[in-house]
Amino acid sequence: MDKFHDECGVFAIYGHPEAANVAYLGLYALQHRGQESAGIASSDGRKIYSARKMGHVAEIFTPEVLNGLPGKLAIGHTRYSTAGDTALRNAQPLSVACNKGQIAVAHNGNLTNAIELRRELESDGSIFQSTSDTEVILHLVARSRERTLAGALRDALLQIEGAFSLVFLAEDRIIIARDPHGFRPLAMGRLELSNGEVCTVFASETCAFDLIGATYENDVLPGEMVIAGPEGITRELYTTPEKPAHCVFEHVYFSRPDSIVFGKPVAESREMMGRLLAREHPVDADVVVPVPDSGVAAAIGYAAESGIPYRQALIRNHYVGRTFIEPSQAIRDFGVKLKLNPIRHLLEGKRVILVDDSIVRGTTSRKIVRLVRSAGAREIHLRISCPPTISPCYYGVDTPSHHELIAANHSIKEIEAFVEADSLAYLHIDGLRQAVQDRKHHFCYSCYTGHYPTLIQIEELVTAKTGCC
Repeated sequence: MDKFHDECGVFAIYGHPEAANVAYLGLYALQHRGQESAGIASSDGRKIYSARKMGHVAEIFTPEVLNGLPGKLAIGHTRYSTAGDTALRNAQPLSVACNKGQIAVAHNGNLTNAIELRRELESDGSIFQSTSDTEVILHLVARSRERTLAGALRDALLQIEGAFSLVFLAEDRIIIARDPHGFRPLAMGRLELSNGEVCTVFASETCAFDLIGATYENDVLPGEMVIAGPEGITRELYTTPEKPAHCVFEHVYFSRPDSIVFGKPVAESREMMGRLLAREHPVDADVVVPVPDSGVAAAIGYAAESGIPYRQALIRNHYVGRTFIEPSQAIRDFGVKLKLNPIRHLLEGKRVILVDDSIVRGTTSRKIVRLVRSAGAREIHLRISCPPTISPCYYGVDTPSHHELIAANHSIKEIEAFVEADSLAYLHIDGLRQAVQDRKHHFCYSCYTGHYPTLIQIEELVTAKTGCC
């Protein structure tokens, strides 16, 4: 696909003697959700310690750095900006010392009223250190007249709008909160220690639990606040939940296939997308080939349903760094060739069904089609395991603006011609609903429909991006 920027991953743990080390492992498992920066904040019950830096989790958290993060409770964040500029000042967790004590926060999502709130706060004298909307939440907490941190956080949550899965760290507790629509995922689990004690853990995806040996229990509910502290675990609704609007793109692309997201296995959803795509748009061909890695599960489903052999004929280079030297003499489609290499004998003379999860701008898809054709494919039939993306997302996914989305401005036949495929077909939105078992209409499909679950000041959001991730 023409990649969206990945959104963020959050992690929190309470009650582990090596909380920061466990948070590091959790973030390692969530690295796919953001490769720009990462951070961990921990507490020893008296003081909050923090480390955050640009780069990948494994690069940042050396043994020396982790040794400087003591305590039994910690939160972590891995970021790829969907809004807010790329800079260390926007790396999370963000922390502040105020009349509620020391606080750190990490956020996955995007506040749709952040610009308006920021203006109000600045006019009242607040000074911002970052361009991240997460800092707005910290200011609201610090300014609240509520005496307890939980009360101040409740106060702040009732003022913000949009998508947020939040993990807060205080000196002696972690507080977790999710927006009333439940746009972004947030799972809760338990980790048993060798001495019989049980830790509470939270993560954007359950693959983080698998790595640390924790058990997935349930999700933090939309509109719910969970507090893990010396008095135990308390759960409460801080507001009336709205109609759920889970981001369906988590199942289409974002989440790792080995995760359970919104209570459903991601791999199962993606394979069913492929199966339904084969039923909706069959084609007489010789091989089904995924665009790795995002198209693999859907391609497996398409091959199983159609009976056409599945072949991994595109090999992905997983070790492409963020910087590399481009040859001074132009090589056609160099960027794609750096990441993907075709296996010629699997493609030569073949009628190929090429399966990917989405088309955004269309430029990357065209390069991949050219790559497969240059390897000798006789026909290329591009099949996409979601509907056409026609609208930007304002809830934490960095989709391009409306005029950059190829499906918002061109027919499927025009896109087919642009990407140079012999045929192009997308999964129908009803098929997507069926694949994620959305019988109660609890998912958000706004990027495919243009209908948004919340009131959005679109003009402001387009002209000034201030989101967390």
